[in-house]
Amino acid sequence: MGNTVAREDFEWVYTDQPHTTRRREILAKYPEIKLLMGPDHNLKWIVTIMVAVQILAFYLVKDLDWKWVMFWAYMFGGCVNHSITLAIHEISHNAAFGNKYAQLNRYFAMFANFPVGLPYSVSFKRYHMDHHRYMGGNGIDVDIPTEFEGWFFCTRLRKFFWVILQPLFYATRPLYINPKPITHLEITNLVVQLTFDLLIYHLWGVKPVVYMLAGSLLGMGLHPISGHFIAEHYMFLKGHETYSYYGPLNLITFNVGYHNEHHDFPSVPGCRLPQVKKIAADYYDNLPQYSSWVKVLYDFIMDDTISPYSRIKRTVKDAKQD
Repeated sequence: MGNTVAREDFEWVYTDQPHTTRRREILAKYPEIKLLMGPDHNLKWIVTIMVAVQILAFYLVKDLDWKWVMFWAYMFGGCVNHSITLAIHEISHNAAFGNKYAQLNRYFAMFANFPVGLPYSVSFKRYHMDHHRYMGGNGIDVDIPTEFEGWFFCTRLRKFFWVILQPLFYATRPLYINPKPITHLEITNLVVQLTFDLLIYHLWGVKPVVYMLAGSLLGMGLHPISGHFIAEHYMFLKGHETYSYYGPLNLITFNVGYHNEHHDFPSVPGCRLPQVKKIAADYYDNLPQYSSWVKVLYDFIMDDTISPYSRIKRTVKDAKQD
């Protein structure tokens, strides 16, 4: 477990991200993909049901022993909360109500945020748009690990703990890499989330609150669904910046596994990304892909050539950020 990863820096490139060029090529060849763009009209109902299910779970765990609170936080709450974060990802692309109602999407994301326990939906939107526009951009894309993460988490044992602590690093990276002034919407997100958390505590006590927060932290740490964090952009093959996953967990993650397709066409909601792959199969079938997020996690930890440094970075000039 003490083997040290050979990488000592990120993979620096001096080319643009591949998605811009491929998008143009695919649209020129398959213009019908434009018909797939637009909101997913079922998303708002699916999210509402998921929020309701978690509120019911809060009620059901209030009298359980602590060991069962934690068990269900990992086994059920972690799955649902992680799935909700990926619904918030969809909403950040205005997939709930369309671009015409952008503000309504922001407030609906705050509603979806409730069972997660920590207010993040508004900030996620701001930083996620940077990730799409300036993927791998030094000092801009906070999906890229910090220098400290790359330097310190360089053995199998340390990478194991890095996977567990992924929620912490995703939450704190913006403060170090690309801090932004707080907006009124972020304050609103904070206030309504704290109000919800306090209401749950007032109604049913501390156990539902612990279940809620533990579900989010455990579900985004060492958890099968969390394999997507690493699968999406970590460079398992030199020169390949984005990877898709076509396994069964797409069914509960809004097809986030279709990640090449998503970056090529962020205006296409997750429910229609399989159609993008089907139409443009000649572009996607031969790209590197995964069928297991669990194997991605295992390979990341055990492969001594892979570490948090295994990301492509580039310098971006004249970046316009929110």
